[in-house]
Amino acid sequence: MLGIAHLPFPVLYGLAYGLYGLMAYVLRYRQRVVLENLRNSFPEKSEPQIRQISKDFYWHFAQVMVEMLKLAALPAAELRRRVRIHNPELISGAFAEGRTVLALGSHAGNWEWILPTGALEFPGRTYGVYKPLSNPFFEDFLLRLRTRTGAQLIPMRDTLRDLVKRRKEGRVLSMLTDQAAGPEDRPYWTQFLHQDTSFYSSADRLASQFNCPVVYVNITRRARGYYDLTIRPLHDGSTPLDKDAYVVTEAFARHLERDIQAAPASYLWTHRRWKHKRS
Repeated sequence: MLGIAHLPFPVLYGLAYGLYGLMAYVLRYRQRVVLENLRNSFPEKSEPQIRQISKDFYWHFAQVMVEMLKLAALPAAELRRRVRIHNPELISGAFAEGRTVLALGSHAGNWEWILPTGALEFPGRTYGVYKPLSNPFFEDFLLRLRTRTGAQLIPMRDTLRDLVKRRKEGRVLSMLTDQAAGPEDRPYWTQFLHQDTSFYSSADRLASQFNCPVVYVNITRRARGYYDLTIRPLHDGSTPLDKDAYVVTEAFARHLERDIQAAPASYLWTHRRWKHKRS
C-alpha cells in the first residue's frame, strides 16, 4: 500500500476510475444497501435520480479510497494546502481555558483527512476517538495513517477515563458520531432523512459532565483532491446542559441532514445505517 501512496495524484485518480467501475458495475458493491438507503432518505426523488446519486456516490467513494492511501505518503505542507479550515478559532479559543472541545464529525466527504489535518492546525492538542478493528493488518495500517501528523488515538471504551485524566488540558477530541447506535449504546432517536434514526448520545453526557464546548465538523470536496473543512458551534460549554435533553445530538443530526441533502453523493451509503428499530 505504501508503494501506491507514492504515486502522483493523476495516476491515483486513474486507479480510482477503475475502482469506480469495479464497485458500481462489476461487483455492485453493497448496491442493494446503497439503493435502499437512498430511496428511503429521498422519497421525493425519482428512480432515475436515485440511480444517478448512486453512481455519483461510487465515484466519490473511489476517490476517497485513493486519497486515504495517498495520506500515507502525503507531506504535511501538501495536506495543509489541500484542506482549508474555516472557523478554527471555535476550537482554539477554548485552549487557553484548559478545556476539551468535542468535535463531532461524520462519514461524509473525506472523513479520514479530518484528524490528520486537525493535528497540523492544533499540534499536540488533537485526539481522536476510534473503535479498534478486529483485523490486525487494517488496525495497524489505519493507526499509522491517522497518527502520522501527530494526532493521538483513544479507544472508544477509554473515552471517559481519558477525559477524567486530561480534563484540564486544552485540546480537541474528534468523534465520528453518525454510526448506527445499538440498544446497548443508550441511543438518541430522532427523525433523520425521513426515518427513525438512532444516534450515539455520548456527546451530550460528556459535554454536560465536563463542561466541554462542542462543534460540528464537515469536510466537503471543492475540487478533485481539495477540501473545505468547516467548523460550526453546537454548544458553548458554559450554558447549563441537560444530558437527557440531547440538545447537542439533535443539533448535530440537523446539521448533518442539511449537509447530506446539499451533497447526497458525498455520504457513505454502504453502511446499514438504519438496521436498528426503535423499541
